[in-house]
Amino acid sequence: MPAVLFGSISTVADTSELQRAAFNRAFETHGLDWRWRHEDYLALLEQSGGQQRIADYAASRGEEVDAAAVHRTKSTLFQESLTAAGLQPRPGVVETIHAAQAAGVEVGLVTTTSPDNVAALLAALSPALGREDFDVVVDVTDVAAPKPDEAAYTYALKQLAQGAAGCVAIEDNLGGVHAAVAAGLHCVAFPNENTAGHTFTEADSTVDALDFDQLRTRYLEV
Repeated sequence: MPAVLFGSISTVADTSELQRAAFNRAFETHGLDWRWRHEDYLALLEQSGGQQRIADYAASRGEEVDAAAVHRTKSTLFQESLTAAGLQPRPGVVETIHAAQAAGVEVGLVTTTSPDNVAALLAALSPALGREDFDVVVDVTDVAAPKPDEAAYTYALKQLAQGAAGCVAIEDNLGGVHAAVAAGLHCVAFPNENTAGHTFTEADSTVDALDFDQLRTRYLEV
């Protein structure tokens, strides 16, 4: 049985600007005079992992910060913002999930974000989408290494008792695409607001809306 694997919470609903705002509010909370402008954030997103992004940014400025503490604050602020944001699923996501289920295709959410972020996202999207719409949900607690390592996809495939052939990953960032390809999956890039200018050379294709019939025709062994 094939599977459609959504690779991040921002492939389901575009949370990229909420993430940037939460980073900036966390910096203020921790007394840092940092502010990631839109154009700054575009470049920073070429690297996966928020905590590592903070640590690397501090190192580039010759500063020492508790990256883990700043990231915890950012995550709390981000989760709170999801509730108030009036979040909507991205174009074609709900339709693709429902069509996949009707066709006997499994659906996964394969992230390396925190379980609290995943829970907050799905709570914000309810009743349009919920945990019950996914056959497997992977978060950072399930794997030893975050993306761009392929461990999250390898774990998801094992949980589904699937091989990579005939399955497709939906990713919105370069690190996620690399992880999917490294795991042997087809990969469709579905850029978010802040990664739309990136060049997804490793992906099989790039789209601005999902269409299950296109995924089935091109990538799924149904």
